[in-house]
Amino acid sequence: MTTSSTDILIIGGGHNGLVCAWYLASAGLKVTVLERRSVVGGAAVTEEFHPGFRNSVASYTVSLLNPKVIRDLDLPGHGLKVVKRKLANFLPLNDREYLAMGGGRTKAEVAKFSQKDADRLDAYGERLDAIADVLRDIVLQTPPNMVEGGWMQALPELLKSASLGKRMAGLDLTARRDLLALFSQSAGDWLDGWFESDPIKAVYGFDGVVGAFNSPYTPGSAYVLLHHVFGEVNGEKGAWGHAIGGMGAITQAMASACRAKGVEIHTDSAVSEILTENGRAVGVVTAAGDTLRARAVVSNLHPKLTFEKLLDPALLPADFRERMARYRSGSGTFRMNVALSELPKFTCLPEQGDHLTAGIIIAPSLAYMDRAFMDARRDGWSKEPIVEMLIPSTLDDSLAPPGRHVASLFCQHVEPQLSGGRSWDNHRDEVADLMIATVDKYAPGFKASVLGRQIMSPLDLERTFGLVGGDIFHGQLGLDQLFSARPVLGHGAHRAPVAGLYMCGAGTHPGGGVTGAPGHNAAREILKDFKRRA
Repeated sequence: MTTSSTDILIIGGGHNGLVCAWYLASAGLKVTVLERRSVVGGAAVTEEFHPGFRNSVASYTVSLLNPKVIRDLDLPGHGLKVVKRKLANFLPLNDREYLAMGGGRTKAEVAKFSQKDADRLDAYGERLDAIADVLRDIVLQTPPNMVEGGWMQALPELLKSASLGKRMAGLDLTARRDLLALFSQSAGDWLDGWFESDPIKAVYGFDGVVGAFNSPYTPGSAYVLLHHVFGEVNGEKGAWGHAIGGMGAITQAMASACRAKGVEIHTDSAVSEILTENGRAVGVVTAAGDTLRARAVVSNLHPKLTFEKLLDPALLPADFRERMARYRSGSGTFRMNVALSELPKFTCLPEQGDHLTAGIIIAPSLAYMDRAFMDARRDGWSKEPIVEMLIPSTLDDSLAPPGRHVASLFCQHVEPQLSGGRSWDNHRDEVADLMIATVDKYAPGFKASVLGRQIMSPLDLERTFGLVGGDIFHGQLGLDQLFSARPVLGHGAHRAPVAGLYMCGAGTHPGGGVTGAPGHNAAREILKDFKRRA
């Protein structure tokens, strides 16, 4: 057993932990990051999954990574290059019809199904952008926190609320009504109010179910749709792109930036316990039995892992323990990576082209998505699943041997935890076969082109990356688990109920996705506390 000390210990070397570490080290603190796996990056990693084939293992596409984080850490200077998709989305519908989005052709494509819908696209985009701009502004702000105590404690939070209220007051009445609708309605109801044709609603509606175990008609799912539109790629709002070298290129660039600031990063360093003395976090004990002490401990883990696995429950207030036990975490995601001998040929558009660089969505209507959810609720997985396929090797030839390709399959809907005592270990290959067969219906020959595959069921995502229930967001994005209430009301400012313990992961505002925002915001609050104590 060894003992050492530092200023800050960060548990978990995912992207938010690395971002938090960089900002703290930049302020002159001595920072150590402890990562359980043999590679940093959390769920944003690139690994070889079949001989000669590499791909982003879990998270798989770029848009939400915050521009300020990119600039501050100088990620391009540390090797990061992001390229935009040539088309945004491609929706095959049947043997003849499809919808292609982006590349200057969206209106003409939508007009194939409804001229009325094509005419409404500009207004839809403008109205959604007005709300997305508000979100972009508050992404890097710490939410007002519900605090106990007198005016001295409450005043800073009231000032935050006033600032937010001023930003909201800048919206016109139409935008305020839209904001209310997007936070309360289902994605399906929102889109049904705008458009009449199924294809455009399906493309937009996919963002309302991605990573969430719900129907597009689940109340509140319109926010999940909104959560996916406030990103950008290389300065273009709402765009989606690919990091050359896969998502691991992002976190490797972050790790390089951290090391340049003196951050110590230790892999194969699982934490088994957060040490406390007199009710304050003072360090950790690793699985190897080493004790590391620090002035503060920061957890980048899922909130349930932090508070239910690493801490003595007696240290937590009873109501907090109860809320954390009820914290909703579960995703309908079944993630696959496949090695391909050739590019797929879609019956509706068999030639190779820009559509193969897009997010290829197999889910032709909101009704199809709703049935997929109902199937999964009843049977454990959907009979006709939702599949988004990306083929990043069309933009990045470093991922596969010459003439070969890799594809990411982001599949919905599956039950996060199978009912009836069933285990995903016994059904993962069966469901993987179904996902590949689903693509093969639209691109005959796809199944025969698969040379190898990597399967990540919800259980695999939990065991490998600590995503409880396979939840890619570290907790569902419902109104009761957003903003000041993420993860629990009263602790939305990154401070845990235990003094000296902080949270910097996706279970804090603004939530999931590869944004870096939770890590950025947590570092700011930690530095405030260090200055007060000094």
